[in-house]
Amino acid sequence: METIELDYEGIEQLPLKTFTEKAYLDYSMYVILDRALPHIGDGLKPVQRRIVYAMSELGLQATAKYKKSARTVGDVLGKFHPHGDSACYEAMVHMAQPFTYRYPLIDGQGNWGSPDDPKSFAAMRYTEARLAHYAEVLLTELGQGTVDWTANFDGTLDEPVLLPARLPNVLLNGATGIAVGMATDIPPHNLVEVAEAAVLLLEKPRTTVEELCEIIQGPDFPTGAEIITPRAELIEAYRTGHGSVRMRACYEVENGEIVVTALPYQASGGKVLEQVAAQMVAKKLPMVEDLRDESDHENPTRLVIVPRSNRIDIEALMSHLFSCTDLERSARINFNMIGLDGRPRVKDLLAILKEWLEFRTDTVRRRLEYRLGKVNSRLHLLEGLLVAYLNLDEVIRIIRTEDKPKAALIKRFDLTELQADYILDTRLRQLARLEEMKIKGEQDELVRERDALQQTLASKARLKTLIKKEIQADAEKYGDARRSRLVDRAPAQALDETALIPSEPVTIVLSKNGWVRVARGHEIDPVEMSYKSGDEFAAVARGRSNQLAVFIDSSGKTYALPAHSLPTARGQGEPLSGRLKPSDGARFVGVMAGGPEQLYLLATDSGYGFVARLGDMYTRNKAGKATLSVPKGAQVLPPVPVRSLQDDWIVAVSSEGYMLVIPVAELPQMSRGKGNRIINIPSAKLKSREEFVAAIDCIQDGEKLTVYAGKKYKTMKAAEVDEFAGERGRRGRKLPRGYQKVERIRVEMK
Repeated sequence: METIELDYEGIEQLPLKTFTEKAYLDYSMYVILDRALPHIGDGLKPVQRRIVYAMSELGLQATAKYKKSARTVGDVLGKFHPHGDSACYEAMVHMAQPFTYRYPLIDGQGNWGSPDDPKSFAAMRYTEARLAHYAEVLLTELGQGTVDWTANFDGTLDEPVLLPARLPNVLLNGATGIAVGMATDIPPHNLVEVAEAAVLLLEKPRTTVEELCEIIQGPDFPTGAEIITPRAELIEAYRTGHGSVRMRACYEVENGEIVVTALPYQASGGKVLEQVAAQMVAKKLPMVEDLRDESDHENPTRLVIVPRSNRIDIEALMSHLFSCTDLERSARINFNMIGLDGRPRVKDLLAILKEWLEFRTDTVRRRLEYRLGKVNSRLHLLEGLLVAYLNLDEVIRIIRTEDKPKAALIKRFDLTELQADYILDTRLRQLARLEEMKIKGEQDELVRERDALQQTLASKARLKTLIKKEIQADAEKYGDARRSRLVDRAPAQALDETALIPSEPVTIVLSKNGWVRVARGHEIDPVEMSYKSGDEFAAVARGRSNQLAVFIDSSGKTYALPAHSLPTARGQGEPLSGRLKPSDGARFVGVMAGGPEQLYLLATDSGYGFVARLGDMYTRNKAGKATLSVPKGAQVLPPVPVRSLQDDWIVAVSSEGYMLVIPVAELPQMSRGKGNRIINIPSAKLKSREEFVAAIDCIQDGEKLTVYAGKKYKTMKAAEVDEFAGERGRRGRKLPRGYQKVERIRVEMK
């Protein structure tokens, strides 16, 4: 096999690490400087600057006829910006959207997108565009020697490095962009306020950020809405150059209906309605009956929310919607831009205006110097022309007789080459006596202009006054009223989920096999309900639909689920194991309901227990919360509601027929643990399970107690129950013969 020798002569060799590092740094700097960040001078990114310049070169001023957007994009790509047409067109669209740009640079005709979907614009072959009147702020002084020029990408044309902005456009229209390792988020501001602040800083260079913020109170978004960020936070953002601003939609109440008239910047009305509708479908917003979008050309934003009744608290409802929909949202503030030194940096408000005024001062100075040069050049030519008029016969003789009239004129009248050329190019019709008077009049006017220009250039005060008057004139011409009102509002507060649910009486039924269901009302007899084969009634709790149902299992753990989320009693329910994760072998033995302050007696059949608040048993953990400590071999008894710590008595009955009645106040109130001894059962019998607590309940004076033992039962009046009263932890008294194998007890309330 023939071997091929490689010749590396003339090829530069670099370590891969060096090459990749340099390539990535070059790419990073390109993205930062030539793509993603705006320049402080004109507030534009390169693609935006090239679009505006290309449109001005096409003659698409604000008074011109519209031209197809494809024509503009083609010129931009072919002459200045050799990149993708879709990205270029999208940048053009953004500058034309009045809901994206505070002061649009482009006047579009056709479909340029909507606030609901800013990217729904038509293709560039369908839309037409021209420059907006505001673009004059960037272009008026372009041909007056105000900015530097550079060759385009192929060296065939020149393009401006910057546009000579007459106003701080970087603040007026803002910018967003993501570069490599940095980003920018500059919100738009009001033109009148920014111009006034610039004038103040021009007159008083020692102005502070706080003083500027007296004028520029905050961003001014094109879509209106309210700015609810506290003033101190806004000042801090302007002082540091980064922070956030919070916006909230504006709404009115018309005939009991809520009408949203302005949305936060870049919020979509369609998305807001979707978010509200999703909550309605999920039954998390029962107070809203209907939604409508009545937006049209006259009312760009008109979203109608119809409350279910006139008793609904509209402020509370809107506060809830502000907290969980795009009716309220935040925008970042990050004043990162390319400065006059060509470097990206986060600047505070004072630094931005100072640096822009420096740019503007240099621009105006260059404009005046350029004009002064033009005036001096014209005066030079007029001076030579006047010499010719004063010696007209001699000039004509030289032109007619001399072989080299230019040299002869220069020698005879001490002219420059420019003056001699200008005389020789003068038409015969301009040799009339009247023209001499015009020349002298123009000369006098130009001398006055030259003197004024020289005085302005020589005096900093005159230059400042000129800049100030121009800023004020532009503010009066292009300025408008603030759209985003700054108001103090209370923070948005989402409604508690329980407050969104109707409060109705419900009965929660638990079966032996851990199936649960909820029936409306408190008059339900759970024992008479139908159960699956092999299953039966275990426990019941009566509460309200907007409360939590708390379950306890055989290991002493408690679990919580919203009562309204449980299956209805129309069927046989669902197994709790499908929603909760009890430990292996544990089964659900009880259910509780009520408010967080509701008290329950928790006990095991070993005779120990305590009183607990229902709120202490709440948990979001599906695996439950350890609440009741269960001794080895013991079982958890169904929890018993405590109605009053002063009036309730605990009735505890053992499986051998021993019954003890003690005040509930003698038990401690705890959040977790084993509790104290209620009734004494010999430990030997307890270990062998010969005897244990068969039933426990709470009773009040005047109520009856029924003891069930097999098919026999005995109803005891208050006086009979009192005979079993004793000290906590005692053995108790034995029930009459025939009722000693107790299975359950029931208290008949008053």
